[in-house]
Amino acid sequence: MTPEFRLDRDARGTLRLTLPDGTVHESVVVVRAFPLSDPTRGIAICDAAGHELVFIDDPAALPAQLRATIEEQLDRREFLPRIERIISVRGETDPTHWRVVTDRGPTQFDVEGEDAVRRFGTGQAMIVDTHGIRYLVPDVQRLDSSSRRMLERYL
Repeated sequence: MTPEFRLDRDARGTLRLTLPDGTVHESVVVVRAFPLSDPTRGIAICDAAGHELVFIDDPAALPAQLRATIEEQLDRREFLPRIERIISVRGETDPTHWRVVTDRGPTQFDVEGEDAVRRFGTGQAMIVDTHGIRYLVPDVQRLDSSSRRMLERYL
C-alpha cells in the first residue's frame, strides 16, 4: 500500500507532512487517537494547533520506513520526564538553555519560541525542547522558590 501522504524532516529536524495535493504542513505532531485501549490502531497526524490532518486507522499497513517514523514520533511524544527542580536557565534570547533535575535524573536542553513553555490545567506547566521532547512540571507551586522564579519568567 502506498500512502497518500509523505512525512519527512525539514533542515531543523522538525516533522513535515506533504499531502497528495502538494500542500505542506510544517511542525506536525503524531498522536494516538482514542480509545487508548488499542494502541496499535488509530493514529492521527495533527498540525501545530492540534487540528487533525491525516488519520491512519491501521499503521501496520504502512510502508516500513513511514511506520518507523511514526513509531519514533509516538515514542518521543510519550516520553514525559517530570521536572523536580530547575538548576539554571541561561540566555536572554532564543534559544534558552535549561539545566534541570527530572524524575529520571539531571538533564539539560534548549528551548525556543514563546509557546515552548506554557501553563495548563490546575497548576501544571509543560516545557517543550527544541527536539520536541516534552517535560512536565506537575505542580508549579511545589517547586522550590528558586525553580519557581526561573519558570515564572517564561510562563
